[in-house]
Amino acid sequence: MTDTITPSPNGGAEGQDQQSGPRLSILTQYVKDMSFENPRAPFGLQANQGRPEIQIQVDVNARQIGDGQFEVSLELSCEAKTPEASVFLLELTYGGVFALANIPADSLQPLLLIECPRLLFPFARRIVSDATRDGGFPPLMIDPIDFVALYRRRLESQQQEGGQEAETTQA
Repeated sequence: MTDTITPSPNGGAEGQDQQSGPRLSILTQYVKDMSFENPRAPFGLQANQGRPEIQIQVDVNARQIGDGQFEVSLELSCEAKTPEASVFLLELTYGGVFALANIPADSLQPLLLIECPRLLFPFARRIVSDATRDGGFPPLMIDPIDFVALYRRRLESQQQEGGQEAETTQA
């Protein structure tokens, strides 16, 4: 006995979506919000001031926007300061819409908060680099971000807040 598979117009086999494995697709990505401040222009970074201290903060948020579609936002805040003053401040929210299918419920949150931002990061990094260069500074090349560690810190923080809330309600 031979099984026949009828190809569908999209190149797959009919009924195969029902049995296929997990799937993640990037539908779109975009700059949701961006701000670059150069408060001391044109005197922001002169040779005699030395290297500024650069602080980078990262946050990731995800929300469901449709059936199987999620918006993931990567938020970057980069501030360069000298002991005397702020050199520049860049804030970027870079987003993407992801379509997810056949993802187990226990894997959904790690996928949205680790893998999706990992896919968005190179594009956000380029935007930060271009913006700082276009602002008159050397391009800021952000080191790769450990989204797994960021996710674990978020879980620990949520667990500690939950424990503190439980203590407060019991008191």
